[in-house]
Amino acid sequence: MPFPSAGRYNTVSAPLQVFARLQEALHTLPELRKDPITGRWVIIATDRARRPSDFIRQAVSKPTAPRLCPFCPGHEQKTPPEVLAFRQSGGANQPGWSVRVVPNKFPALGIEGDLDRQGDGMYDKMNGIGAHEVIIESPEHTLTMADMTEHQIEQVLWAFRDRINDLKRDQRFRYIVLFKNHGEGAGATLEHPHSQLIALPVTPKRVQEELDGARLYFDFKERCVYCDIIRQETTAGGRLVAETDRLVVMQPWAPRFPFETWILPKHHESHFESAENATLQNLAWVLRSTIRKIDKVLEHPPFNFIVHSAPLGENPMAHYHWHVEIIPKLTKGAGFEWGTGFYINPTPPEESAKFLRETGLA
Repeated sequence: MPFPSAGRYNTVSAPLQVFARLQEALHTLPELRKDPITGRWVIIATDRARRPSDFIRQAVSKPTAPRLCPFCPGHEQKTPPEVLAFRQSGGANQPGWSVRVVPNKFPALGIEGDLDRQGDGMYDKMNGIGAHEVIIESPEHTLTMADMTEHQIEQVLWAFRDRINDLKRDQRFRYIVLFKNHGEGAGATLEHPHSQLIALPVTPKRVQEELDGARLYFDFKERCVYCDIIRQETTAGGRLVAETDRLVVMQPWAPRFPFETWILPKHHESHFESAENATLQNLAWVLRSTIRKIDKVLEHPPFNFIVHSAPLGENPMAHYHWHVEIIPKLTKGAGFEWGTGFYINPTPPEESAKFLRETGLA
């Protein structure tokens, strides 16, 4: 930053004014922050920090009354036969359900067949074996997760857990990812409230990076890195959004995206499907509360949420900790991000945590 000639000031005030300009310049310098788990570096662009109102985005509009939605009651024959349903009345593949799980009609991976791993010269390949399921969260087409009751969300979480415990018996599968795309900007193609599950024959690279980083930390310190993060964030409070007796909601130290939000159980547990009933019950309240805060601050943005859990077939892990990540879709990656693997986040996590805390919502 260029500074005016000192001759413009008197001899007493000049050093003070220059020092003030230096302080201002230092305060606007970007920061490089290192994720303590994966070792990934993130640029926190404090010099162009953005408030929630500064993001240009298309808000997710309220779903309209459907015409031919395949997920609505009465249209059960438009989906593959259900693999799980919680219902008050009716029989299989009939109305009367509150949560329904069906195979995806257009799956990313197929359930039938063998992996048939083989090489093609220096390259490796296998058959596209896996499972791809849709969790239809409610019979009400116009409902969003922020509008659901705690019990409704709790039933969705039961369905998550039940399907993992069923699919993990298939020895072909090594990892199950649970995710929700909310809004077209986050990848949703249908308005009806739903989440998805994909069982994979390999552990995804991004998950492996978390596992490896957590293992290195544990080998060095003999402590879980996620447990240490929970202790530090609940003590410091600057990036804390909310806390219950079982869960912590926080902005991570080195977030890739503005308003990236993590939900972690206080009690160490590596596998989501091993969570206690009381934890899932509390998670239903926390999820609803957190999404409502994000909706209020960011005016109903599209978002993704992902359940991060340990791989299938592994014993309980002392170094890994299941958690949920919620990522509002506020920015887009460009050449720098694709070329380097770095992320540029224009909103410091301390600021986004403050905005979410101050919503006035429980």
